[in-house]
Amino acid sequence: MAYFNTRDVAAIAMCGALWGVLNTLLAPSFFRMTGMPFLCDLIGFAVLIIGAWWIRKPGAISIVGFIATLINLGLGAGIQFLGFMAASVFFDVVITIIGYGRAYKKPAYTAVSMMFIAIASAAVAGTVIGAVFMTTTTLSNWGGVFGWAGLHMIGGVIGGLIGVLLVLAFKKRRIPVYSETLPKQ
Repeated sequence: MAYFNTRDVAAIAMCGALWGVLNTLLAPSFFRMTGMPFLCDLIGFAVLIIGAWWIRKPGAISIVGFIATLINLGLGAGIQFLGFMAASVFFDVVITIIGYGRAYKKPAYTAVSMMFIAIASAAVAGTVIGAVFMTTTTLSNWGGVFGWAGLHMIGGVIGGLIGVLLVLAFKKRRIPVYSETLPKQ
């Protein structure tokens, strides 16, 4: 039996495409207007939180990040999106360690664990982007790599809040995830 079934593959593809397309269409304009990377993080971490809740299998979130990265690179959004690929792998590893059942068991667990993971993952993205892809002149305007990571962490807070609120709303409306609808074996 395959690890990812067709519903998992469809969910992974939808989350990756949603993140990739929204980021490609909206984030560059927002960045040019404000110079702030918040929208990339907002879109990304909200989608990753929903994807982790929906799919609940190790490796899925890394693939979502890979798909979003391919879309961004294919549509010319910039190589710096590789920082978000690293962040999605980090997100995947941490949520796997915490455990999907534990992270999404109660609203308080969901809020605390997902906010922690979103903020930490945003720091990873900001650090990779700042250290590898930013020029020293641009970085000096924002306090170096740590300042750039801090800006991404603010985006992680915003995206984390949106993702947590959406997952809690889904749970409140009793929208089941696929794993909850499977018969017990």
